Amino acid sequence: MATKPSKDLETFPNPKPGRDYTIRMRIPEFTCLCPKTGQPDFATIQLEYVPDQTCIELKSLKLYIWAFRDQGAFHEAVTNDILDDLVDSCAPHFMRVTALFNVRGGIDTTVVAEYRRETWVAPEPVTLP
Repeated sequence: MATKPSKDLETFPNPKPGRDYTIRMRIPEFTCLCPKTGQPDFATIQLEYVPDQTCIELKSLKLYIWAFRDQGAFHEAVTNDILDDLVDSCAPHFMRVTALFNVRGGIDTTVVAEYRRETWVAPEPVTLP
């Protein structure tokens, strides 16, 4: 196999570092293992961020997500680990990770974790008539 799972996240220079804009990604095939039973957990990961100087490179993100497949993790922990790793890699102004886990034992779980740089002020939303 030419590619393998990897926790190495790559970035590239933000093409518009002076402009606040939002990048949204949807990762519908996330899997990890339940740390109690070893059974697979399935989730859709939604990533939203306002980049500063760098953006996350998509192939490395795909390989990073793949690296969780054989890892046992509680939903809350894995969501926060993903946020921490992504923030460490690209130092955004703002980032939100939403993990929508499929039903297990009759319960579905959604975990939302956010990072906001203390010095960053979000732009005011524009309301059109």
